[in-house]
Amino acid sequence: MKYQNTLSDNRIECSICPRKCKLSDGQSGFCFVRENNNGEIKLKTYGINTGLAIDPVEKKPLYHFYPTSNVLSFGTNGCIMGCQFCQNDNITKVRPMYDFLNKTSPEEIVNLAIKNDCQAIAFTYNDPIAFFEYAVDTAKIARKNNIKTIAVTSGYLNPEPCKEFFEYMDATNIDLKGFSEKFYKKNCLAHLQPVLDTIKYVKNNTNCWLELTTLLIEGENTSDQIIENECDWIINNLGKDVPLHFSAFFPRYKFKNHKPTTLEILQNAYNIATRKGLNYIYTGNISDIQTSTTYCKNCGKPLIIREGYSLLENNLTGDKCKFCGTKLDGIFD
Repeated sequence: MKYQNTLSDNRIECSICPRKCKLSDGQSGFCFVRENNNGEIKLKTYGINTGLAIDPVEKKPLYHFYPTSNVLSFGTNGCIMGCQFCQNDNITKVRPMYDFLNKTSPEEIVNLAIKNDCQAIAFTYNDPIAFFEYAVDTAKIARKNNIKTIAVTSGYLNPEPCKEFFEYMDATNIDLKGFSEKFYKKNCLAHLQPVLDTIKYVKNNTNCWLELTTLLIEGENTSDQIIENECDWIINNLGKDVPLHFSAFFPRYKFKNHKPTTLEILQNAYNIATRKGLNYIYTGNISDIQTSTTYCKNCGKPLIIREGYSLLENNLTGDKCKFCGTKLDGIFD
């Protein structure tokens, strides 16, 4: 195991994510799936998943990466984050009964993707950083078979594993959960800066296509100032062409008493990002054709009109606007 350190008291430090859990023999980390097993960190969910599904790539959400293509999605159990509002807490927060989960090797995952005409494999549902080795091994085999790979992740990992992880990912949607340290510390039991560092690394040092998602929770990360600060940071560090998805929250886990996100809150964030000058802004989890559509950054005409995950109209010629010829940022057939 590369990403571990032996401490002076014989505990093992797991160095995949910034938590750097220090584990005695037999002890599991915060994610509860990475364990000190006789002096070596063992991933207890390697080769085990909570189910596989064929999804449209737009569901990840990725709107600028082979639109309308099918992807084979899977995840395991456990998570490196402590989000109190987790939308998938039934798999991220529940300690697994391993005997009852699906056992599927990396080779079998890739073969299933090929058999079902999937253009990509998506590591999703829970954070693939928690099942780092399983995801990377699958991605390596996928690349040899011309199958793309997608990571839907919090981006909460350390610099060295970050390099290896994103070397084998073709696209990623990183959750920028809220643009303040206070939000991350209170609601995610984590820190903001490592996520920002990961996002900058992916954009500036890899060929991995990047999109961002912010789940908006009323009263927690929806103030105009917070949205403005997030947009300013994106423009100053990544540029104006990284797609940003504002997604609706639904009451789950320890936030069951919070209100679901309204369309008005999503539209307000969308309008702020538009005024700030971001070129590709979307809303999700609530269907709205206007704010789900991709517009040309030059002439402003609609290029890809969507309703939910369905494509209603495509005004691209290859990867260019058919009205003015401007290239649409992204990866397209």
